[in-house]
Amino acid sequence: MFKIQITGMPAFSIIWTGQFVSLIGSALTRFAVGIWLYEQTGLATTFTTMIFFSTLPRVLFSPIAGVLVDRWNRKVMMMASDFATGLLTIIIFVLLRGDALQIWHLYAIAALSSVFEAFQFPAYSSTISLMVDKKHYARTSAMLALADDGSRVLAPLLAAMLIGIVKLEGIMLIDILSFGVAIITLLLIPIPQPALSETGKKAGRGFWKEISYGFRFMLERPGLLGLQANFLMVNLMLGMSTVLRTPLVLARTGNDEVALGIVASVMAAGGVVGGLVMSIWGGPKQRIHGVLGGIILIAVGRALLGLGQEVVVWSIGGFVVLFFIAVANASNQAIWQAKTPPDVQGRVFAARRFTGQLTFPLAVLISGPLSDRLFEPSMAVNGSLAPIFGGLVGIGPGAGISLLILLTAIVGVIFPIASYAIPALYHIENTLPDADAVEQKPSLA
Repeated sequence: MFKIQITGMPAFSIIWTGQFVSLIGSALTRFAVGIWLYEQTGLATTFTTMIFFSTLPRVLFSPIAGVLVDRWNRKVMMMASDFATGLLTIIIFVLLRGDALQIWHLYAIAALSSVFEAFQFPAYSSTISLMVDKKHYARTSAMLALADDGSRVLAPLLAAMLIGIVKLEGIMLIDILSFGVAIITLLLIPIPQPALSETGKKAGRGFWKEISYGFRFMLERPGLLGLQANFLMVNLMLGMSTVLRTPLVLARTGNDEVALGIVASVMAAGGVVGGLVMSIWGGPKQRIHGVLGGIILIAVGRALLGLGQEVVVWSIGGFVVLFFIAVANASNQAIWQAKTPPDVQGRVFAARRFTGQLTFPLAVLISGPLSDRLFEPSMAVNGSLAPIFGGLVGIGPGAGISLLILLTAIVGVIFPIASYAIPALYHIENTLPDADAVEQKPSLA
């Protein structure tokens, strides 16, 4: 297979482009399927259950995926993940064309797809430190966020235009083609394999020892453990507000898909702008300010989402949320990449993802029932909470969801503020040394 003989940032940029195209295709499908699901029942629980099945397997399989990523060829792992996810999209397409698609089919396929995605993150993120210099870590991490959020900007607008023309089937075909683009770019670019470091030698051999090593790596470093604690909390609060965004807008606008597309696109634009800013700027000199300060401002944006009752306010709040998610994630990723040897990044980053996102499936699981059974009835015209909070978030359809999102913002701001008082976390960049340099030149795969 012909390979382009370039390295460093240019090589990474080509791979990034392929992944960006794939993310656009996937985001188109998620957006269109989300609308289809909500319209089947009109319940937030139907939508949030889909996200639950899309999330939990990825989190649970992350430790296993991390070990295999460190053991196997990382490029092959990324290609296999893209291929398998594309194949599952083809299955949905066939079921839809045969008028046989049911909600439980989407749940089952989402769970399988989530398993393959568990391999994608540790393989992709651990590749960065093998391809670019340390000074580019924050920028490349911002590029990852930029691709993710950029796809979310384009997808709602494209989906809103295309769904009436090519329908859900056509959107899925675009998604399938996008996976092919990602695989081709991976075939073209040589990706280094890491040399064994001293830390890697100490990690031990044996599947279960390798799985546990990622967790031990964090437990032995209080500063990194503190970072994880913050993301554990933020993913619980952010997760609830994220999965309720679509039901919120549809409920308060009478199922206005255009309004939903506008809000989703403006929100994602915040992530794009945040990613661009971080790509050019590289973040604050003390990256911990980008992490903790970013989490605080994410909560501020969520408060605007909860308080808002119209498209403009939702869009502004969402823009703030996604902008500072890009800042916080890029700053956090840069710290981890600098502190973790490349040959153990697969299992460490997988353990990090497992612990950091452990609360997200819980948030997804409880947010739908909390909304449908407690908050929405309580904020109806004659609801028990309407006289107390109606002046803040209004009453009627969607008001209960707004109140729930507002409460997550209030709780979510407390933890990062308190973290500034923890020396091991606040001074992590100075007290925890960077990982040793790779001992030998990586081989190309």
